[in-house]
Order: sequence, then C-alpha cells, then structure tokens
Amino acid sequence: MGIDFMEFQSFNMIFFIVFGVIAVVMIMGIAKTVGAGLSNQAAEQIQRSCKVVDKRTRVRGGSGDFSASTHYYITFEFEGGERVELKVKDTDFGMIVIGDRGELHYKGTRFMEFVRVMEA
Repeated sequence: MGIDFMEFQSFNMIFFIVFGVIAVVMIMGIAKTVGAGLSNQAAEQIQRSCKVVDKRTRVRGGSGDFSASTHYYITFEFEGGERVELKVKDTDFGMIVIGDRGELHYKGTRFMEFVRVMEA
C-alpha cells in the first residue's frame, strides 16, 4: 500500500503552516530586538540621582552539552519612588552594592554607568 495523495498533501500543508508560524515568531523577535536597539540609540542619555534597591541574576541554558549564560540586573530607585531595572555587565554587577547611592547614567533601557556618591 502506498501513501495516499491526500495524506501527502495534508502533511505538506501542516509542515508549511508550522514552518510559517516558526518563521513569523523569529521575524517578530528580530524586529523587537532591532526596534529596542533603535529606540535606545535615539533616546537621550539621562543622569539621575538614585539608590540601588535590588540585584538579581538570570541563568539560562546549562543542561547536557549546552553552556549556561548568566544575565545580571540591578534595580535603581529614584526620588519619588520610581524604579527602573536595567541589565548590566558582570563587572558592574560585582562593583555595585544594594544600598549604594549615586548618579545613574542610562539611555533608554541601556545601562551606561553608575557613579557612587561617598557619604561622609
């Protein structure tokens, strides 16, 4: 018994639908990333006094033969209670401590620098 022509066409249709959905999701992800990058590039650099209120890490991967990657985030609180969480480099994450006060320099959602203010 051979494969029925209708079954073959059904398989092709399902294959192309699944392939199309995957392609659309990938294109949307790329567009979102490019859009965020362009938005950050167009944003003006902001400097604000703040306090470091939280730090966290997010580890992805690491099972089987795959390597793990760690992402670092710091939450800054401005006067008035407004908060922003920014992704930072591992070196910045290690140098900034919860409770630090200083000047945050950021551009859109991109962390630029934190300058600690030493209190006497």
